Amino acid sequence: MTLKTQRTKLRRAPQRGAHDRATIDAILDEALIAHVAWVQDGRPAVIPTLLARDGDHVLIHGSSASRAIRALRAGLEACVEVTLIDGLVLARSAFHHSINYRSVILYGTLEEAPDKERALEIFTEKLIPGRWEHVRWPNKKELKGTAALKLPIDEGSAKIRTGPPVDDDEDYELDAWAGVVPLTLTAQAPVPDPLLREGIDTPEHVRSLLM
Repeated sequence: MTLKTQRTKLRRAPQRGAHDRATIDAILDEALIAHVAWVQDGRPAVIPTLLARDGDHVLIHGSSASRAIRALRAGLEACVEVTLIDGLVLARSAFHHSINYRSVILYGTLEEAPDKERALEIFTEKLIPGRWEHVRWPNKKELKGTAALKLPIDEGSAKIRTGPPVDDDEDYELDAWAGVVPLTLTAQAPVPDPLLREGIDTPEHVRSLLM
C-alpha cells in the first residue's frame, strides 16, 4: 500500500523519500512525540503531543477541554509530523553540514477513537511495554476528562537521510575534518519517586528499558 498523493509527492531530494507503510510504520512506532498542525480561523496552530500507532491509525490524546482537541475533533484537516534524529553530519564546508534523520508527515482529519480506555492502554504500552498491568487504570472521571483522537494512515510520506556528508568536489582536498556524529536516545538509570513506599523495587518492565 502506498500513501503517495499529489501533495505528498517529494519534489526536493526525492531519492530520500518513501511512501510505503512498512517504512512509515517503523518511524511512527519509534517516535514518542508528534507535532500536530492545523489552520483555524485563518491562523496556523501547532501542538506537540504523545503519539502512538494502533494498526492503520495514529492516536493522539489530550484534555477534553483543550482548545486544540476541540478544534481537531470538529473536523479541521490536520498535518501530523514526527522526526527522529540519528546524527550530526559535519562536512568540509559550512554549506553542506546536515543531519541524518527519519521523518514522517501525514495528512487527514482526526476523529474520536471508539475506545478511550483502549487508547490510553496503547499510549501507556508505547511508553513502557508491560506497564499497563502494573498501574491503576483510568476511572470514569479521568476518562471523561480525556479525549483520544485517531488519524487514518492513508496519505503521507517518509523522508530519510543517512550516510556521510556530500561535499563539492574541490572541497575534498581541504584539511577540515568531516564525518558523522551519531546521536541516540537512551534510557538512564531509573530515579525512584521520593514518595515511593519502602520495599517497592524497580520492576522488570522498567529495568528492561536499560537493555
